[in-house]
Amino acid sequence: MPTDPHPGGGGRVGDGLRLALTTFTVWPVRAGRVDRATAGVAMASAPAVGALLGAALAGVLLLVGAVAAPLVAAAVTLGAGALLTRGLHLDGLADTVDALGSYRRGAAALEIMKKPDVGPFGVAALVVVLLTQAAALAELAARSWPAALAGVVAATAAGRLGVTLACRRGVPAARPDGLGALVAGTVGPVAAGVGTAAVALVAVAAVPGRPWQGPVAVLAALAVAVLLLRHLVRRLGGITGDVLGATVEVVTTLVYLGLAATR
Repeated sequence: MPTDPHPGGGGRVGDGLRLALTTFTVWPVRAGRVDRATAGVAMASAPAVGALLGAALAGVLLLVGAVAAPLVAAAVTLGAGALLTRGLHLDGLADTVDALGSYRRGAAALEIMKKPDVGPFGVAALVVVLLTQAAALAELAARSWPAALAGVVAATAAGRLGVTLACRRGVPAARPDGLGALVAGTVGPVAAGVGTAAVALVAVAAVPGRPWQGPVAVLAALAVAVLLLRHLVRRLGGITGDVLGATVEVVTTLVYLGLAATR
């Protein structure tokens, strides 16, 4: 049976961070031990991984924005984001919305989510989310580089913070196997609270002259995510990997909307 090489839990933390990187990005790191303890570390670390990913995407937005129109820069940034995450979150969004649109519950809804094709509800959700994100990113690209950087980092980290909240204690898994079963109920309240405070703090600099707007956007998006998760748990019986992906995209989109609002 594997043992932790670090008495203080350093091995578990390292394995959890590697699991977070391989779950939320395409970063090629060697997999460590995978169990519910390391899954808890990974899900608690999700906002930090999101911040790193957001910094990379902000770099793409600013570099392309220096030589092309803001909307072009936004589109390229979204493409880079899909590549760096294997498009898994977008796939999860489409599958989850297809299940909700079927008006089925429990096993019947989960069966729809397992199908490889994308239905009309899923396609519509992808179009709306990507168009909204592109428009918001174009608005951020037109701002000063510190504000654009803070905005993209905050929105990307907030999307992964939604996963942290979805994996908090008391939230069940919809299936006995899969990613949802591994991570459901593994995150305690302290990690969720610290992550929320950190992401809200980053968002302060995203809207010049309105330091309150960024944190409000983050908190409002997370509140919507909690309500959505409650509905999904009632409909599906718990969370799945697709639900986590959908949460990432919904929270990210709502934060972008809140940051881009100028009136």
